[in-house]
This record gives sequence, C-alpha cells and structure tokens, in this order.
Amino acid sequence: MTQYSITAPSHLQHTAKLPASKSISNRALIIHALSGGSILPDNLSNCDDTEVIVTALKDNPYEINIKAAGTAMRFMTACLAVRDGEEHILTGTERMKHRPIGILVDALRFLGADIEYVGEKGFPPLRIRGKRLEGGLLEVPGHISSQYISALLMIGPVLDKGLTLRLIGDIISRPYIDLTLWTMREYGADAEWSDFETIEVHPKPYQERPYYIENDWSGASYWYEMMALSKDKESTVRLEGLMDGSKQGDSSLRYIFSLLGVKTLFKTKQQGVPTTITLRQSGHCVPRLEYDFVNAPDLTQTFVVTCALLNVPFHFRGLSTLKIKETDRIEALKKEMRKLGYVIKDVNDSELIWDGERCEPDLQKGIDTYEDHRMALAFAPCACSIGNILINHPQVVSKSYPNYWEDLCNAQFKVESSE
Repeated sequence: MTQYSITAPSHLQHTAKLPASKSISNRALIIHALSGGSILPDNLSNCDDTEVIVTALKDNPYEINIKAAGTAMRFMTACLAVRDGEEHILTGTERMKHRPIGILVDALRFLGADIEYVGEKGFPPLRIRGKRLEGGLLEVPGHISSQYISALLMIGPVLDKGLTLRLIGDIISRPYIDLTLWTMREYGADAEWSDFETIEVHPKPYQERPYYIENDWSGASYWYEMMALSKDKESTVRLEGLMDGSKQGDSSLRYIFSLLGVKTLFKTKQQGVPTTITLRQSGHCVPRLEYDFVNAPDLTQTFVVTCALLNVPFHFRGLSTLKIKETDRIEALKKEMRKLGYVIKDVNDSELIWDGERCEPDLQKGIDTYEDHRMALAFAPCACSIGNILINHPQVVSKSYPNYWEDLCNAQFKVESSE
C-alpha cells in the first residue's frame, strides 16, 4: 500500500493553476461527439474521468472500460444508444458494477434504445446497440442523480422529435442540469426550461465550434480549505483560470467559505473570461453552519473536514446521492473523521451532523480513501491544522486532480511516500 505523509508549511504563499473543469469537459466531449465534429474542446481536463471518454470516442473499441468514472458511465450509455449501427459493451471497475444505472437504462429503453444487462440487472456492464431514436415526452423522478438527467438531455437534439423531459417531484442538483443546458446551447442546441419541472429540447442538431473550458471550482475548494485551516493569518493563495458568474454549481463554495473566514478577490469580473482569484483570511467565522448541499453534494467532504477542524458545529442536508458515489461517502466520512477525533452522526442517509462531540483520535494508520478521489483531496489539507497527516492510496486523486500532490509540493508542503 502506498501512503503519503503530508506536512504543511508554516506560511502559504502560492499561485496554482487549477485543472480544467471535469464537469464541463465531459459534457463538451459528449456534445462534440454528437455534433460529428473534428475540433476537440480546448483546455480539456487531464483527469481519469475525462481521459476515459477521450479514449473511448477516439478508439471506439467494442468493449469500452470507463473504469471508476461514474459520469462517463452515465453519459456514454446515452451517447452510445444513439450511435446508429454501432454495438458496444460498456463496463468499469468492480465498484462501478455495483453502482445503479437502471433508471437511465429504463428511460432510454422507453425512448426505444436497445440496451441489455450483461451481468446483474440494474447495474453495468451493458450491451448497447446504437440506433436512431424518435424521442418525445419522457418523465423521470427529479431526485435522481443529475448525471442521468444530463445524459438524457444531451442526446435530445439528435432525437427525431427532440425531447420533452418532465421531472417529477423534488429536483436535486439543479445547477448541474443548468450547466448541461448551458453547454448544449454553447454548441447551438435549442434547449431550455419551459416551466419549473419541464425541459424542452428541440430536434436542432449541434453545431461544431471551437470551445474553451474554464478551470475547476471543485478543485479550488481544497485550496479554500487550506486557507481556512492555515494558522498563519497572512497566508495568501492565488488560483488561475476561474470565472466570476461561472455555471459550475460548485462555484457556490466561495460564498460558503466566506462564512468560514475566507474572502475571495477577483482580478477581473468580466463575464465569461477566466481570471485569477486571490484568497485571504477575513478573520470572521460563524459559530455554527447549516447548509443544504442538494445542489453541490461533491463539496460535502471539504466542508465536513473544514468545519470540524475549525470547531464549527454543523448540520448538512441534501446528501442522499453520497451513498452511491465512488464509495458510500457518508459512512466513509463518519469512520475517517473518528480518526481525527470527531464523532459525526447521520440522519436518514441524507444528513450529517456534528454537535461538537469528540473522541480519542487515532491517526497512526492514516486516512483511508476508499478508491474515492475526494477523500484524499479533502483530508490532505488537515495538515494545515494538525501539522501532519497520512493519506492511504493517495493516487486516487488522478480521477479529478492528477497534479494535486505536485501542486502541494510547489506550495512548500512536504509530501513523503512510503510503500
């Protein structure tokens, strides 16, 4: 087992170029493929989740292994279903074979797709025979993963009758749906909300175009965390390639972190133009934080760790999708936070609460990452608060932030490896 020992510098003074947005990269790649174009988007993410889509679209093998990339599994399932005349097996890691996909398969089958399960019903691998689909009205639950909804929306413009997608009940992760619609429109699609629960996608083909992808607000969250936890009030971090008014749902993190003592300064606020932001401590922190992460669940690990180490009790809601991520993130957080000395409780598999209860810490064996990149990414900044932390299987960061450890070294963190 590889283990990294992370030791924080006494002073943070660093400029980091963040990875490109994985969310936008993956959407742009699928839309690029559906457009039949030859101009790849510029500034594509180099993370594992994006690389598997690039490879699949470039090589077009019969068996496509998307490894642990949940977004790729959902997006490629829909994309392959409309590639007329092609047949593929879509598979992944052992964990991926236990992540549900039945809701998306049922929806695509309702539209006429030819998809069958190779193994257990409701889970990958899938055999997909691509064909022209008619489209029309489709109703799906609004509380399902936004990746299912985005996968369906992106094929809408190539369906003969387009797609009317009606979301039933509560709608979660709406910013991710809006990000999908925005990216589709960037490529010429005619797609928009017709009312609060219905999205109309007209049968207007995508148009090939040069496209530049902004950098990743999710990746920025870990630098915000370092700034919040830094004991040096004069520390400064600059992050390149982010946009004010970004369509990325996780850009909301800057508002939440302002409650935890981190202020954000934009070099320029020109809409749609990447710029550099500067992070500094404000000296002001709320005594308690309550927040609903239904629209940004991937930020949960960052804020659980940050709040606990700042001694800020919290109650976080809207976490139902965490159970089916790369790991069961609710259980993983509860277990690993106990190693830091914090007793986190969960309610209804969708809420996490810390009321200040502590336990004896036990960090000798290190923080386990459960094949989940965000566990490693969110726990490494603990070194800014406690001086040193051990991260097990640290290579998982390649899923979304491949250069993370290199960036920490450049920021004067000491990152030492042991096998």
